[in-house]
Amino acid sequence: MDAIAAFADHVARSRYEDLPKAAVAAAKTFILDTFGVGLAGSNGPRAPELATAQTLSGEGMSARVWGNGAYLPAPAAAMCNAYQAHCSEFDCVHEKAVVHAMTAVLAASMAGAERRGDVTGSDLILACALGVDVAAGLGVAAETGLRFFRPATAGAFGATGALGKLMGFDAARQTQAFSLVYGQVSGTMQAHTEGSPLLALQLGFNARNAVVACDLAAAGFEGPANVLEGPFGYFRLIEAKGDPSTVATTLGKIWRVTELAHKPWPSGRATHGVMEACLAIRAKVGLTTDQIAHVTAWVPPLVNHLVGRPWKPEMDINYARLCTRFTAARILLNGTLRLSDFTPAIYREPTTAALAQRIAIEVRDAGDPNALTPVEVEIVTTDGQRHSASLDTVLGNPAKPLSREAHLAKFRGNAAAAYRPLAPSLMDRLIETVDRLESLPDVRILADLLAPLPSD
Repeated sequence: MDAIAAFADHVARSRYEDLPKAAVAAAKTFILDTFGVGLAGSNGPRAPELATAQTLSGEGMSARVWGNGAYLPAPAAAMCNAYQAHCSEFDCVHEKAVVHAMTAVLAASMAGAERRGDVTGSDLILACALGVDVAAGLGVAAETGLRFFRPATAGAFGATGALGKLMGFDAARQTQAFSLVYGQVSGTMQAHTEGSPLLALQLGFNARNAVVACDLAAAGFEGPANVLEGPFGYFRLIEAKGDPSTVATTLGKIWRVTELAHKPWPSGRATHGVMEACLAIRAKVGLTTDQIAHVTAWVPPLVNHLVGRPWKPEMDINYARLCTRFTAARILLNGTLRLSDFTPAIYREPTTAALAQRIAIEVRDAGDPNALTPVEVEIVTTDGQRHSASLDTVLGNPAKPLSREAHLAKFRGNAAAAYRPLAPSLMDRLIETVDRLESLPDVRILADLLAPLPSD
């Protein structure tokens, strides 16, 4: 039997009471985090234009765009919100899976919940935890490097699992929904290679496709049975090799939402290890940038593949967020990396440009094609001294988590950066509401806070 049946059974049979406290707490943390980055993304590159374009996607005003307020059909709202949550490269990630496992899941879940109208906070927590299990589980099962953009491809299945749960699918209907979304799965790594805005759009496409798949499954549509392990299944075409049956045996025992990693900075997660190591040297030695002669970072092959690209004086924002030479230069200069760092003027700023060109990226094989660590950085000073730092765990990983204070500061900063910035009082209400999410009678209350009217 195809392993998709085990994932469908896990989604269908699981109840809120099955979630351990750690999974509930993690789900609430990363629901709020994803809301925050989605709000910031509403003011991101082409996000307002995307919301406007999606008004052409059909009739109905059933779900809202976070930070924008536009009312759209549920598939279109899911697309916009997933795009917004990823376009700033600030969304949480499952490192071992190499999947932004909450992004499409929460976007599709909220769109479906708004349209349905009777979804409680505990329903949303469970749906998101299950969706993360599916998306991250497919990534963990992969045994080779990325051929397609895994956050989008695995995210499609995760979003379908989450929304299917909210729609009350039994295992058979959930299997059909997974099958129907497989026919729509998309996600080319070419967008990542070029730093194209299509990268975040692909998460949007797959969140939208999950809503469509669940609607078709609810209407009785059917698809092929062996979508993971069949001769033309996911682990033959999308992933070059993998064994989902090994992950299937862990369902209900390991809750992948507890394994998600925060992003402390708005750039590709693969840049973070180098930045953190640079910060450690900066803090220990107290270097000024004019004392830095050369920086070398030794990274696993995947890190080099994803973010080892050269600095360029003319970079699109999506390229810059995935350029370790640029992000490391900014963090060495300022001790942090901000959303406001991603502008053409900053890319060409003379001190930044000169330092970025003195940073070298070298590959050191970690033995795992999906590894983001270990990372080692050496800074050579102009007087010939050498200072180094290495790390196996990056800040934001569950083993090195952000503090609650840092988590909430990140949320507040993102909410203030929205297309329609949230007032501090609304930020407080959102935080308080997510903190008590398991007792919320209707998650449309969250949507009201995420898409305030201008007068709010």
